[in-house]
Amino acid sequence: MKSSLLGAAVTLAAAFSATAQDAPKLYPYDGSFEDATFSVESAIIGKGLVIDYVSHVGEMLERTRADMGSDIVLYDGAQVFVFCSAALSRKMMEADPLNIAHCPYGIFVMDRDGEVMIGYRPYPQGPMQEVEALLHEIATEAVEF
Repeated sequence: MKSSLLGAAVTLAAAFSATAQDAPKLYPYDGSFEDATFSVESAIIGKGLVIDYVSHVGEMLERTRADMGSDIVLYDGAQVFVFCSAALSRKMMEADPLNIAHCPYGIFVMDRDGEVMIGYRPYPQGPMQEVEALLHEIATEAVEF
């Protein structure tokens, strides 16, 4: 009985740790949603990267809100910029071919009730931290733009 309680406690502790570790990295933006999206786009392009796709998540959720039976407006604006780095991605996948699961990379901009945030999802310890460092550089550059 003791070992099952200990196992449950360890599992619960790991779940809480993973939750905090997996929380998106957020950077407050002092300006409009439109200015933030322009700043993120400029920061990505400024690194010599190509934006493959811009996901208009906020528009999609608003467009389908009534169809989903909801009256909750989630965002005043929300977009995800999807891109990759050939050099960095090659390096990550040569380190571990399963790092393909983390590609392409994305940085989001969201506006909730006038609070604009730039962010990205965290990556696992190890080689992927180099990608996270790139995302941090892009996000901080966009915030300071």
